[in-house]
Amino acid sequence: MEFVGQKIRITPVTEQDLDFICKLECDASIWSFEESVETDKEKVRDKYRSHFATTDEKPYAYDFIIRSLEDPEGNPIGLIQMWSYVDLRKSWEIGFAVLPEYEGKGYGSEATSLLLQFAFQKLQAHKVVGMCNSQNVRSAALMQHVGMTQEAVFKEELWWNNEWTDQYFFSILDKEFKPV
Repeated sequence: MEFVGQKIRITPVTEQDLDFICKLECDASIWSFEESVETDKEKVRDKYRSHFATTDEKPYAYDFIIRSLEDPEGNPIGLIQMWSYVDLRKSWEIGFAVLPEYEGKGYGSEATSLLLQFAFQKLQAHKVVGMCNSQNVRSAALMQHVGMTQEAVFKEELWWNNEWTDQYFFSILDKEFKPV
């Protein structure tokens, strides 16, 4: 399963991608708006391997590597993922990260749009949600750019930089989504 846009393609995470995933997931500068960052690479590997091993009819999580179409080598430039948020309600949560040198070029929003299309058309999702630290203006802007609506502000939800910080909650419904 692979999805191709105008600038990027997203491919499922494989064993061969785990070195990149570990580098990305364990880099605190990339996750500077998170409460904590996992530094144990083996824990990161195990987490992603557990997603490979799923035998469910519908997996709990989908993890994809973002690759630029301009790069003939297909080197990874980011990660986009989606996991079941509330299965009964057919809702999923989305998360993403792009290496700093690729930020601001539309790769993240295109990958997010492709994954939303997958969620609504293939998984029959009713709703997709995303959350971010209120200080993470780029993440909030990306979610708004792809058609997600800020539904709530969770007051002082995150312990970040030694103080309580708000968290934004975004969502998009299947009837609101406009395919890429």
